[in-house]
Parts: sequence; C-alpha cells; structure tokens
Amino acid sequence: MGQHGEHRSLVIRAALVATLTMALAATAARASDCRLALLLAMDVSSSVDPYEDALQRNGLANALLSPQVRSAFFAAPSPVALAIFEWSGTSHQTVIVDWTVIDRPAALLAVAETVTSTPRSANQFSTAIGHALGFAHDMFRRAPDCQDFTLDVSGDGPNNDGYHTGVAYGRFPFEGVTVNALAIETTGTKGASLTAVPGDMERYYRERLIRGPDAFVEVADGFDDFERAMRRKLERELGVAILGRLSPAAKRRP
Repeated sequence: MGQHGEHRSLVIRAALVATLTMALAATAARASDCRLALLLAMDVSSSVDPYEDALQRNGLANALLSPQVRSAFFAAPSPVALAIFEWSGTSHQTVIVDWTVIDRPAALLAVAETVTSTPRSANQFSTAIGHALGFAHDMFRRAPDCQDFTLDVSGDGPNNDGYHTGVAYGRFPFEGVTVNALAIETTGTKGASLTAVPGDMERYYRERLIRGPDAFVEVADGFDDFERAMRRKLERELGVAILGRLSPAAKRRP
C-alpha cells in the first residue's frame, strides 16, 4: 500500500472511531434521558373514609389529565418517569402504578385510568409516615436513571404508628431526593388524627416531612379541594424539572 493509501486508511479508521464514539455517547444519553423520577404516595389510613378516598383517587386522575399538567409533562423533549403507591400502617404499602415512562399522552391516560380503577388496598390501619418513607426509598432504588428524583406525599394526619420521619431519614439515605407534601387540612377528630386548627398539617409536614432545598408543602382545604391542590403541586414539580434541564449538574442517584 502506498503512502496515500495508508493515509486514506488512517482517515477512514479515525472516522469510524469518531462515529462509534458518537453513537455510544448518544446511546448513553438516551439511557439516562429522563428528567424526573416522580413518586406519588397517597394516604389510605383509617382517617380517610371511602368518600374521601374516592375524592383523592378521582382528584389525582383528573389532575394528571388536566391541560396544565399534561402540558408540563410534555413541555420538554425528555420524559418523566412516574410511579404511585398508597400507604397506611407500618407494613401496608401497595404499589398502584409501578415506574412508567410518560413519553406519550396514552401513557398518562393509562396511569390515570389505573388510579381510578384500582381498589383500595386497606382502610383499617394507622398512619405510618416513617415506614412510607422507607418504602419510597426502596422504590427509588429501582427507578429509571433520571436527572432528578422527587417524592410527593399526601395525607391528612400526623404519624401515629411505627418510627417517625426523623428515624426514617436517619435509616434511609435520601440524598438527591426532594420530598414535597400535600397537606389535607380537615377539622375535628378523624380516627386517631386531630387537625382541628387550620394549618396543623401544613406545619407538621413543613417541620417533619419535606426535605431538600426546593421542597414545599401544598395545602388542600379538605378532600373536596384535593384535585386543585394536586394539580398545582404537579405543575410546580414538573416545572422545576424542566428548569433543571438547563443545568448540567445532575443530582446523585438515591
């Protein structure tokens, strides 16, 4: 082979290497091209009666399908991975929707239909928020590889069973996870929880539950207001995830 032939061979080889490198980089980008792993945790403890449970299930489904939330899900090229579980007592957590990549409207519709059609797993157990955090931690360990991770806990009463949130955060590493809350403010005595003073649950979640620099509490004025509050919270969480894509720094996987 002449000198020109050797040069041509080197050029072709370099081009092949460059092409392969770009292909591998593109494959790696697609593998982690998820902007947010969002885990929703819904309270089904004994303080939530059947009517209230129906309000929160239908409210969550309607919030997911609202124009504002749908737009937020699909406002960026990279999708959101969504999972939902319900929680009550220390050993009573049930997955309603396992990790699902919301990459098209049909996927979001399927999640909403599952929420409304899945029967409640329990209605007689206490409120074990610490154990719900432990369950969420295990869920995140098998979540898709996303840029951000957010846990979204809704409920109407303080912890009254098992270990409390401080113990849970000491036992399970939540670095890289933002924990937000939806406080359902009710009045009077409901089962084992008392939220007779407006702001009780918001204050409790703000002091004991939320975690992370951007964490926040959304407030529902009773279960009738759950849908509106959930919609606002989802809009905010998904909006933060879109803005997060502008930064090259990703959170460490939990």
